[in-house]
Amino acid sequence: MTLTGTGALPRTGSFAATGVLTRLALRRDRVVLPVWALVTGGLVASGAGSLEGLYGTAAERAELAASMTANSSMRAMYGPVFGDSLGGLVAWRFGTFGAVLAAVASLIVVVRHTREEEETGRQEMLSAGAVGRRAPLTAALLAALTLNTAVALVVTAGLAGQGAAGALALGLAIGGTGMVFATAAALAAQFTESARLAKGLTAAVLGLAFVLRAAGDAGTADGSSVLTWLSPVGWAEHVRAFAGERWWVLLLLLAAVLVQTAAAYALTARRDVGASFLATRPGPAEGRLASAGALAWRLQRGTLLGWSLGFLLGGLVFGGMVEGAADIVGGNEPAREIFERMGGQSALTDAFLATMVSLFGMLAALYAVGSVLRPGTEETSGRAEPLLAGALGRLRWAAGHLVIAFAGSALILTLAGLGLALSYGHDLGPVLGAVLAQLPAVWTLAGLAVLLWGAAPKAATAAWGVAGLCLALGWIGPALGLPQTVLNLSPFGHLPKLPGGQEMTWTPLLALTALAAALTAAGLAGLRRRDLLT
Repeated sequence: MTLTGTGALPRTGSFAATGVLTRLALRRDRVVLPVWALVTGGLVASGAGSLEGLYGTAAERAELAASMTANSSMRAMYGPVFGDSLGGLVAWRFGTFGAVLAAVASLIVVVRHTREEEETGRQEMLSAGAVGRRAPLTAALLAALTLNTAVALVVTAGLAGQGAAGALALGLAIGGTGMVFATAAALAAQFTESARLAKGLTAAVLGLAFVLRAAGDAGTADGSSVLTWLSPVGWAEHVRAFAGERWWVLLLLLAAVLVQTAAAYALTARRDVGASFLATRPGPAEGRLASAGALAWRLQRGTLLGWSLGFLLGGLVFGGMVEGAADIVGGNEPAREIFERMGGQSALTDAFLATMVSLFGMLAALYAVGSVLRPGTEETSGRAEPLLAGALGRLRWAAGHLVIAFAGSALILTLAGLGLALSYGHDLGPVLGAVLAQLPAVWTLAGLAVLLWGAAPKAATAAWGVAGLCLALGWIGPALGLPQTVLNLSPFGHLPKLPGGQEMTWTPLLALTALAAALTAAGLAGLRRRDLLT
């Protein structure tokens, strides 16, 4: 609709108010962006110190590179080893995961400042002023660019001692991958009416890219597979940091960013605020959801299905790697000690399997936290208020989501255990018991999320930070030699290392379960007493 007359708003350019919106986005994410940059970049940069402690001589590094290149399971997980220098091993071990972390952070940032703003109605209020049509999207992409630039700088500075060119190449590869998926998220936001669906679509593309790279690297030892070249994650690998850098591969990442940005700009100019090109189909004239639990299931079933498939496939992949654990360690005593710290003082294969089980537990906590915070999204979007205006009570409304969070985490861990047992050929009982032993720690973090959402909803996102910290402590802490008192800050630090070697101890499991119940009860009590977010 065009406004005319003396009261009409002034005409604005397509990018008007981009600077204001960018400053607003950076201010809103003033804590999240630095944390993501330091965690992602620091994870990669810290790899040099841990690998140097494990493989201190050139002969040890050469032996590791040769054994990893010959192991198809390891290539599928980390990619081929292009160089046996310390920097080359860092790029092999941490480059792919650094790129994936940057991609995840980038897609979250872009969707948060585009589709989520439209979904909550805030963007419509802003657009009523002198804001250009492309300004919100540009501000979101600039926020993502700031994040990925910071990641690249942290990686480059942290690894400069291993070779300035290699450090810069690795930093640009990781940051460039993040921008590819930032622009992919910008494109997905044009097609969906839901921020959750936009994140899901982009995450699915990221998952497909990782699978293509893994399949290609598993089939060829030199990374020459067509499947690897079809994946942006594979492009980051083919920059070959610290191994005769291929600077021209960065042009592929740049081209993908430019093409997707142009497409997103073209589409955003052709739709109304809040609308999408794939509109949600109207529901039936008469509702078919008979309860709050049925509504919660309808809202969360897609997410649960995606996590279930991911955990089952992950179990199958990791199970196939267990027999290759000896190749990773060889005769390296420090590496063996790290696996034993993570997986218990048991046989090496059992310690490796226990390490994978622990990783699945920490990842399941991310699912549980996201599922618990789902009703918070319903609150802020205004969809919860009409439901609660009737006879539906707050506790019954929240219970539907919490049942899915707690039971869903048990389901995905069960599927991971099934995949591990089938792929490794181990008895199902011990493996399934080991993964389900992770549940008390998972539920403790979920209970903390309930407490934050119920009692202090504006601080609810801190639950993600706690879950991320626990993941970092459990996965990186043993490699850095952190004392057990620090590792015990995470609930996962109190769990028995199963299967094999260590006996089942029920005391920490029961204590964590009781703590999870207490946190959940306190959170629900807070939900009953506070006002709804609007």
